[in-house]
Amino acid sequence: MSMYIPNLEELISEDHKYRRLLKIVNFEELTSGLKLSYSETGRAGYPVTTAFKCLLLQFMNDLSDREMEDYLIENNAGKLFCGFKLLDKTPDHSYFGSVRKRFGIHRLTELFKKFQSALKDKKLIREVFTFVDATDLRARVDHWKARDIAIADAENNEKDDKGNPTMNNKNVSEYSPDPDAKFGAKGKNKIWLGYKKHAGVDMSFGFISKIAVTPANVSDGAGLKEVCPDSGMVFADKAYCVEVAQETIKEKKCHSGAILKDNMKNKNKDKDRWISKIRMPFEGVFSKMPKKCRYIGIEKASFQATMVALVFNFKRLIALDIETVPIS
Repeated sequence: MSMYIPNLEELISEDHKYRRLLKIVNFEELTSGLKLSYSETGRAGYPVTTAFKCLLLQFMNDLSDREMEDYLIENNAGKLFCGFKLLDKTPDHSYFGSVRKRFGIHRLTELFKKFQSALKDKKLIREVFTFVDATDLRARVDHWKARDIAIADAENNEKDDKGNPTMNNKNVSEYSPDPDAKFGAKGKNKIWLGYKKHAGVDMSFGFISKIAVTPANVSDGAGLKEVCPDSGMVFADKAYCVEVAQETIKEKKCHSGAILKDNMKNKNKDKDRWISKIRMPFEGVFSKMPKKCRYIGIEKASFQATMVALVFNFKRLIALDIETVPIS
């Protein structure tokens, strides 16, 4: 029997996407702020950078915690990316949930901002033209089951038009397993229980510049304050021509590129056709994102959305064949 144990470096091709990403991004620098979530006392665990890379691969490949456990056991490229050797013991499924909880949305948001600053320094985000939009993020609950409980509750004071007990945004938290989720609607035929994901996409190279999650009953226009750029022109659909959105754009000293509603007196169809044409290539950003929550609660939904945005931007770096993004 041969005692030779190959090095992972020998098994993974030089042009593998994980290798390319390691060359582009200095993950040690990027994750330095996450070290604050660890104590300097007690038994040493996996390095912080390794922990973050594990989560990154989990979201990059859309894996459950148990699937991620198997992925690291079986996938040599994944081991190399995360910093494991060929025969190292990799984390079990319970590890990933504890890491998400330890990092939390606030530290992850700071990491996201740090990375966006690096993209700005590299002139990959310019905030000249920014596409903004919002989409549904459905709660991980059976809202029909929650609705049946609400209807059967004799003490439910919320009634529909016929006087029957009902569930709406006033009482949904009493019956839904996800207390932060609300009902949202886009038109008469699209109603969901959960959240709304708001995003700004810089139109220079297509990177997600800002990401935010709100309850689903927050309008697109009201959610703009979470993702509005600090300069340039904001390209948006009719949901952003309303007063609350226009005020946000003015406060940020940006220029409005929102399509106007048909009944508005300043409606310019030629201008709106031009805006639609400019926006069109960036509308596909949302089609690549999951529409269902992995977890319960708005903080965890925000964590998911931020990780998905990071994954999108990392993949964009690889697609554009960027050499390196210095992070300070």
